[in-house]
Amino acid sequence: MSSLPIETRDNSERHLSEAELCHLETLKKLAEPTIATLSLEEHPNLLIFPQDLEVYGDKIGDAHIFEMRGEKMVTGNIMGFIGCGKTKVSISSRFAQGNNDYFLHYMLRKVFAVNLFDLQFNSDEESIFDFLIYLFPAFLKRAMRQGLYREYQTRKYNDANVKGRIDVARHIRQNIPFTGKIAYTTREYAQDNHLTQLIRHTIEYIAHHRYSGNILHNDDETSDAVNTIRQATESYNRNERQKVMNQNLRPISHPYYGEYRPLQQLCLQILRQEEMKYGRDDDEIYGVLFDGAWLWEEYLNTFLADIGFEHPRNKEGQGRKYLFSDHTGWCYPDFLSREMVLDAKYKWYDDWSKVQSKDLYQVISYMHVLNRDSGGYVVPVKNNNLPLKTKQLNGKGGTMSVYGLSIEQQSNSFDDYFTYMEASERNLIQEIQNGRVHTIINNRCRRY
Repeated sequence: MSSLPIETRDNSERHLSEAELCHLETLKKLAEPTIATLSLEEHPNLLIFPQDLEVYGDKIGDAHIFEMRGEKMVTGNIMGFIGCGKTKVSISSRFAQGNNDYFLHYMLRKVFAVNLFDLQFNSDEESIFDFLIYLFPAFLKRAMRQGLYREYQTRKYNDANVKGRIDVARHIRQNIPFTGKIAYTTREYAQDNHLTQLIRHTIEYIAHHRYSGNILHNDDETSDAVNTIRQATESYNRNERQKVMNQNLRPISHPYYGEYRPLQQLCLQILRQEEMKYGRDDDEIYGVLFDGAWLWEEYLNTFLADIGFEHPRNKEGQGRKYLFSDHTGWCYPDFLSREMVLDAKYKWYDDWSKVQSKDLYQVISYMHVLNRDSGGYVVPVKNNNLPLKTKQLNGKGGTMSVYGLSIEQQSNSFDDYFTYMEASERNLIQEIQNGRVHTIINNRCRRY
């Protein structure tokens, strides 16, 4: 059985080739569970973004990685790499250029603030796993903003400063004849613990990686966080890496240190890369997956926030809006400004009939309740190909628009791609601002 990955793209259909049919049973196994049922405890080598599946309104946890309809593979918004035994599936974005998935990596770079250009942008297994290293600084900084992780640790001492329970058996074994020392055990709220040790091992792994060591000093906040971890882990021993990894198999559940849980998972994935590539069990599910709808929304926020759009967040409880005057029936629009409501859709709309009724009703209801006269959707399009025109609503009026962000299809390098996408973002911003002006003018005309 071949171990070459079965390559496909998001939101597409493809028939398995004759050579790929030998993987059919395993593909059905991967297609059957929902994302929510692929738990970390059962599949520790499978990392899924976003990691908080229940806090996003798109029901990401209910989705499947892909579907198998007979011998046909049907994909949705999930991108990345997943495998089981010798069966490997690589899902690139539908805007990928051959083997170079510039679009996926560009969004990841923007969302996770990765300031590097010397990456390999293929959609193969090794490239996707290596990209985890470049996500580490963002996860580390988020966690460290909650303070250095501390937990109670049992420590054994043998000195004259007794401050815990005397260990009689160990005292007799170590201190006869008596030399002035007492063997004792105590519980300390320590910063040098199994989790900070895991982070330290990850830091040292990255520091000696052939390409990525410089990301640990990419900005002052990252450098400070790295130095803090190194100073806190005085007992670090490179030879104890596997022991430390085993101590972190159970995810932390401390309610205060919530950002340390995804950091812990990422560290384990980074340190497991070699064993994942060469020492997997036949039934083990492994991989790195990204939900395209979530990633698209977070990417848009990296520049829409600069022009006054609020991005309400369910997880943090920020920006909650209410449907009723008694502050009940809360909702979280994707993007909200003083003039308009925008919904991020990782879909292709070439006709208004393609917009689902529930999506239309949702935005229209937000416009009504939040007193906005303009609403619409932001979607990715190929090379500015967006024929849809703005529509006028009946009743109380208002406009509905579809704004398209042009995605480059033919770039010679990531530098060229980066330049094109920045220009596309500026064009999109200009279109949205023109829509704002149009809304303001219409409002004034209606008043007079």
